[in-house]
Amino acid sequence: MTDTAMSMTQKTDDIQSVESPQAKTAVWKRYLPVAIILGGLGIGYAYGLNDYFSLSFLAEQREALSAYVEANFAISLLSFGALYAVATAFSFPAASILTIFGGFLFGWLVGGIVVAVSATLGATALFLAAKTAFGDFLKEKVGGRVKNLAEGFENDAFSYLLVLRIAPVFPFFIMNIAPALFNVSLRTYVAATFLGILPGVFAYAYLGQGVESVLIAAQESGQEASVADLVTTEITLAFAALAIVAVIPTIVKKLRRRNSQNEID
Repeated sequence: MTDTAMSMTQKTDDIQSVESPQAKTAVWKRYLPVAIILGGLGIGYAYGLNDYFSLSFLAEQREALSAYVEANFAISLLSFGALYAVATAFSFPAASILTIFGGFLFGWLVGGIVVAVSATLGATALFLAAKTAFGDFLKEKVGGRVKNLAEGFENDAFSYLLVLRIAPVFPFFIMNIAPALFNVSLRTYVAATFLGILPGVFAYAYLGQGVESVLIAAQESGQEASVADLVTTEITLAFAALAIVAVIPTIVKKLRRRNSQNEID
């Protein structure tokens, strides 16, 4: 081997030795947000925080909570919004319950607005964490319903996500993560998420505003109230109707595209 070749080989080895730690650091930073979220979720369950996200807790503490909110409205509102955003970011399964809490404590309008903003912020944090860690590399390795989900996002990300937000076919936390795997832009994600959750947020906040009578009745009968006791058939049908209305533009676009393709052929 010539001196020149040996010199080039030595330089290559030096570069690799320098780049290797940097590459490891990059991977570590890439997965750090997801690790924090998973760690926070585990800590929350370990300390039993999920026990506080229930109608039973609201029934037991409703008078104390109402009194505190009345005496400290601004602080209570900000604290509730922060709690909702954190719970959403860490994927605690408490969206419906906390929205009912918001309606009960602050009224359907104020509570609904705070929930909509906080839920969007928390969902966006989770979206960015998933996008940083995974990007869209899973897109080529999935099939079945997940593959159909990916194709839907590719064709019309805003309309598709909007419909799935209005009519929750998939759990809320899945819809917070899935768009990050399929290259949905941040602007599209935030807009579709905020607009899509509004009907459900205000519906559940309105339920929360009148939940006290349900809680009292459940206590008097010795039974535990649940979200299912509050959700009526009318509300479910209303969500379905909204989803149908939201999906109409997407259907029209597909029909126009198909007609244009047939004319070209």
